[in-house]
Amino acid sequence: MAVTESSPQVAEERSPWPALWALVVGFFMILVDSTIVTVATPAIQAELGASVDGVVWVTSSFLLAYAVPLLITGRLGDRFGPRRVYLVGLVLFTLASLWCGLTGSIAWLVVARVFQGLGASMMTPQTMAVITRTFPPDQRGRAMSLWGAVAGVATLVGPILGGVLVDGLGWEWIFFINVPVGAVAVVLALRLVPELPTSVHRFDLLGVALSALGMFLLVFGIQEGQSNDWAPGIWGMILSGLAVLAVFVWWQSRNRGEPLMSLSLFRDRNFTLANIAITTVGFAVIAMTFPLFFYAQGVLGLSPTRSALLLIPMAVLSGALAPFVGRLTDRAHPRWIAGFGMLAWAASLGWLALVMEPGVAIWHLLLPIGLLGVGNAFVWGPVATTANRNLPLRQAGAGAGVYNTTRQVGAVLGSAGIAVFMESRIAAHLGGGGTPRGESVAALPPALHGPFTTAMAEALLLPAGVLLVGLVAVLSFTVSLRPDRGQ
Repeated sequence: MAVTESSPQVAEERSPWPALWALVVGFFMILVDSTIVTVATPAIQAELGASVDGVVWVTSSFLLAYAVPLLITGRLGDRFGPRRVYLVGLVLFTLASLWCGLTGSIAWLVVARVFQGLGASMMTPQTMAVITRTFPPDQRGRAMSLWGAVAGVATLVGPILGGVLVDGLGWEWIFFINVPVGAVAVVLALRLVPELPTSVHRFDLLGVALSALGMFLLVFGIQEGQSNDWAPGIWGMILSGLAVLAVFVWWQSRNRGEPLMSLSLFRDRNFTLANIAITTVGFAVIAMTFPLFFYAQGVLGLSPTRSALLLIPMAVLSGALAPFVGRLTDRAHPRWIAGFGMLAWAASLGWLALVMEPGVAIWHLLLPIGLLGVGNAFVWGPVATTANRNLPLRQAGAGAGVYNTTRQVGAVLGSAGIAVFMESRIAAHLGGGGTPRGESVAALPPALHGPFTTAMAEALLLPAGVLLVGLVAVLSFTVSLRPDRGQ
């Protein structure tokens, strides 16, 4: 593999921290966008006349377009340089955000979100690759914890910011806000992010096609299953998706050139376990917000802003604990740090499901939501640090691509899975089709508040259960506290 030394000493001559801060501005923006839509979902549903499963596609289309290309966009960063690929993705994401805000139909909004997702997929792996390639080993824990803190806080800030914008200016502004932020991020990246050495790669186009087709068939089948009464065609689509993904894995094992997903990465036990863990985290982050906001707006009668403000304890605690967790990650075994976080997160969702009632006092909700913030703070950084600790520098982009892909696959499955689970719980407790097409849950009659609350509380148990799988994965970490490979 040929290597082009475009700027061979730049990482040694510059402090890597300004470049990381510049990159996390864009990273923060796309992660906010991953969750900001959830609080606006009832407003979009009512204005554009969509069903529950239809409006969830506004989130799922973004996540699917985000997840599928990540395997190749990580390699693009190795081939053309993280800075260049990041900037192209940032411009695409910013322009697509403008398109989202200007659209007037649910179908075109879904299409515009696809382009947003493609831009995001080009940006995300570059942040992790820059950390791995520019930070010395003894500082990577703090750098990854900053990355993790940004990820955790962004997923909490998104709904709060979304609520303020929806109430004050309209749902379109959750997308318009990205335009000035994107412009600032472009300037910062041009000024602060260095050019790094590049490597020549061949791209596995068949692998791209197989992974894209398999993921689409699987996610589309899962999300549309409930609304189509799980007809034989739906099951055929799901099984076909699984079969195509199996062929993709087989092809990756047979490809003697440069496979899209190097299975050799998974020979590192901790890389494999970290990917399992981050998949469950991606699932939970997306899946937990839909039931909470449907309940807050449909049953408690809160506005989008007030419902989003429920997450303030989570955001404050997650941000406040992030520096402490960062220092702890460089000193203590990540098994116990991330294990505590996973357990706290799952317990908080179970606690929240228990206290959700039509007339509950708000402070009863804020206690488990605060515990959610504690769980978030202890998960992101340690898991990311463990995933990349032993990877060779030449595989930094590929490893970041796989890691972010599994996180986004979890998010895609979380979006599709929670849509199905909510629909099934609504049908079980409200009967028939639940809420009518085009009618926001905010218009739910008081007589239905009790059964609807039960449905949403039960829906929260899905991400809680998935996080327990992540708990088992992180408790199995065996990583050494002193990395001695891949430097």
